[in-house]
Amino acid sequence: MNTNRIAHVAALVGEPARTAMLMALMDGRALTARELAAAAHITPATASRHLGLLVEAALLQVQQQGRHRYHRLASAEVAQMLEGLMQLAAPQATRRVATGPADAALRTARSCYDHLAGRLGVAIASHLQELGAVQFDAEAASAQVTPGVEAALRPLGIAADALTGQGGHRPACRPCLDWSERRMHLAGRVGSLICRHALDSGWLLRGAGTRALTITPAGAVALRDWLGLAHWREVAGD
Repeated sequence: MNTNRIAHVAALVGEPARTAMLMALMDGRALTARELAAAAHITPATASRHLGLLVEAALLQVQQQGRHRYHRLASAEVAQMLEGLMQLAAPQATRRVATGPADAALRTARSCYDHLAGRLGVAIASHLQELGAVQFDAEAASAQVTPGVEAALRPLGIAADALTGQGGHRPACRPCLDWSERRMHLAGRVGSLICRHALDSGWLLRGAGTRALTITPAGAVALRDWLGLAHWREVAGD
């Protein structure tokens, strides 16, 4: 284990401006240096220096598109690390969450890198467990999908070939402890697929400058019918 490497990454993430820029990328989007500078309340020149360090440490990756350079989190593992740090800061974060409407929206539904979090994410994970589609091992902090996952997702309009087409080195599913709900939501390839399908279907809408996701009327009908009334009341905070 390279303790110097661990200390270096911790120091990079621990600087407030860099933390703010990393948090701004937790919804899975790619942003320019100027946009990230605004998120961190620093000058573009200062942001560029910080971003260079984060890219060098493989915490961010850069994509060139025309004249613009876009930054995004380098991997799901980086997002998982950041979510873990949010867990450690949860007592203070929980007090902040109760302060206003914007934070209430974050508690209802938000993006966590490329999957769903908040009450909606937790309800989806619970529903899939009840259907026997996924199994969580709390002690091992792991999860696995079962053959029943295809039937569980079919009512959402997610076809079996969408599941088989989710390749790569990422696990099919992984439990991710939700910092606002203190229960598990679903990460991994299945979690990413559900999030992308809900966005593509117009059930959820991204907001500008926030990880909060708005549930549309069509989304409320589709998700309520799939989750059932008990879980939907949890999502609505009833």
